Amino acid sequence: MHVVALFGPTGVGKTAVALALAELLRERGEDPVAVSADALQVYRGLETLTGAATPDEQARLEHRLLSFVDPRQTFSAGEFAERAHAEIDAALGASRRPLVVGGTGLYLQAALTDLELRPQPDPAVRERVRARLEVDGPEALHAELTARAPRTAEAIDRRDRTRIARALELLEMGEQPAPSGEASRLWTAELRHPTLLFGLTMERQALYARIDARADAMIAAGAADEVKRADAAGAARTARSALGFDELLAGDREAMKRRTRNYAKRQLAWMRRLPDVHQIDLTDRTALDAAERIGHILAARPGSAA
Repeated sequence: MHVVALFGPTGVGKTAVALALAELLRERGEDPVAVSADALQVYRGLETLTGAATPDEQARLEHRLLSFVDPRQTFSAGEFAERAHAEIDAALGASRRPLVVGGTGLYLQAALTDLELRPQPDPAVRERVRARLEVDGPEALHAELTARAPRTAEAIDRRDRTRIARALELLEMGEQPAPSGEASRLWTAELRHPTLLFGLTMERQALYARIDARADAMIAAGAADEVKRADAAGAARTARSALGFDELLAGDREAMKRRTRNYAKRQLAWMRRLPDVHQIDLTDRTALDAAERIGHILAARPGSAA
């Protein structure tokens, strides 16, 4: 049985496609389960901000690896990989179709491959970089990263605290951070199971309009309150890297939208470098249209059924 992986930028409609595909697969006698591959949807209490599947959506399709980490705790791709492998293996062992759904490239790779992850930094190095981040701010450290590793810095947003800190930690350890072009090479690692990867895309301006509307809806649904509670509780730096966390703390919804649009642009660029991806443009397609196309490709692939 093939694993189905759905990847796409924030706001493109991944959850809606997964739900439609699950209904189609159940009509064929299958029992699908979604495995989230999102670095921020793991955090409990930030469901609105991170766009995690709602209780109603989870009632329509079981989702795994959502909302299980306390936001005060740091969480890594290595920890996620272990859990994701266990979930996917258990689903396949029970003859269930895993639908790996994500917008975080590293977490998608961690779920589907035996990814060789970089070593963890010495605690003293991490503390030193973190202290500088708090004093000087992410944009100042991004400027330093640009001077020391320009290809790496090019792929990292100037306000992405987690990735900036990680890159500088690696440099302090004498390791060379991955340049922007290495994402596609990492993907060539051997997949753990036969997998079909579907990339969900959308015309840029249509996607940006969806992102802006989604941000407004999140704020109306209480995303700012989630952020304030997590901040008051002492959220870890990894939880604080969620799109909109710092911006909503500052009351700047327009900055949240800008940062999210920039992130979506990078997600699209990463996805287009991947080999063997079936791209589906959702600009003029419904979630059901996309699900039917995926179902057709899946049915035509030898060995895709249980």
